[in-house]
Amino acid sequence: MSERTTIDARGAFCPGPLMELIAALKLVNIGDEIEILSTDKGTANDVPEWVAKVGHEMVGVTQRDDDAWSVVVRKAK
Repeated sequence: MSERTTIDARGAFCPGPLMELIAALKLVNIGDEIEILSTDKGTANDVPEWVAKVGHEMVGVTQRDDDAWSVVVRKAK
């Protein structure tokens, strides 16, 4: 059964949230999801580009009511 981990990177600027995602992906199982919360709009663009490059799956990118971005990634390999 897959699990979801949330990284609260609000207040950090890129590449900080991306670096936290990379570190978290090393600790979870294939199929698990990681949600990154970020107030840096660059995260909403940079993370999907990186995910496509390395072969994981994008689950979604949404802007929340609190002006943070929620970026959800599924570990694929």
